[in-house]
Amino acid sequence: MKLHLRHYTLAGITAPVLFWITYFIMAGLRPEYSFLTKAVSELGSVDAPHKWIWNSFGYILPGFLISAFSRGWYFSLYTSSSSKLPFYSLCLSGAFMSLSGFFPGDFEQRNSLTMLLHSIGSLGSYLFFLVAAFSSIRHMKKQAQWQTAVKLSLVFTWGSILAGSWGLLVPQWPGVGQRLVFGFYFLWIGWQAYTVSKTAKAKR
Repeated sequence: MKLHLRHYTLAGITAPVLFWITYFIMAGLRPEYSFLTKAVSELGSVDAPHKWIWNSFGYILPGFLISAFSRGWYFSLYTSSSSKLPFYSLCLSGAFMSLSGFFPGDFEQRNSLTMLLHSIGSLGSYLFFLVAAFSSIRHMKKQAQWQTAVKLSLVFTWGSILAGSWGLLVPQWPGVGQRLVFGFYFLWIGWQAYTVSKTAKAKR
C-alpha cells in the first residue's frame, strides 16, 4: 500500500507540472498566441502547428495521470465503507480531459463533430472535478490526517468556479479566466497529491 501510494502521489504531482511546462513551451513557440484572448485548446486545434504535441502532453497524458492518481487518493482518504463517488468522479475528470485531447477543437467550424467531442471532454472534465471536490469534503472531515486539507481544497474549488465568471466581468480578456480555472483545478490536484504523500509518510 505504501509503495503504491508513493506512485499514485507522483502521478498526481506530475499531471499539473506536465500540463504547465507543455503549455508554456508550446505558447512560447507561437508569437501570435495571446494568453489574454486565446483559448488554451487553440494550442492543439485542428490547424495548430505541432497540435499532437500539445494534445498528447497537455491533455491526454495529464488526464491519464489524474485518473491513475484518483485510485491512490481513494486509498488514502477512504475506508471500505466509504462512498466511491469522489473516486469515480475524479477518475472520470481525468478521462474526459484525455478525451478532449483525442479530439482537437475546430475553432473555425464550431459545429463540427471533433469540436463537439472536444467540448464534451473539456466540460465533462470540469463538472466531474466539481463532483469529486465537493463530495470528498465530508470524507476529509472524518479523517484526522485529512482535516487540515479541507480549507484549501474548498478555496481552490470555489476559486475555479469564480474564475469561470471572468469572461462576464472582463469579456475582452476571456483567456485569463480560462487559465485561472485551469490554475485552480491543478492547484487542487497538487494539494490532494501533497496530502496523500503526508498520509503515506504517517503510516510508515
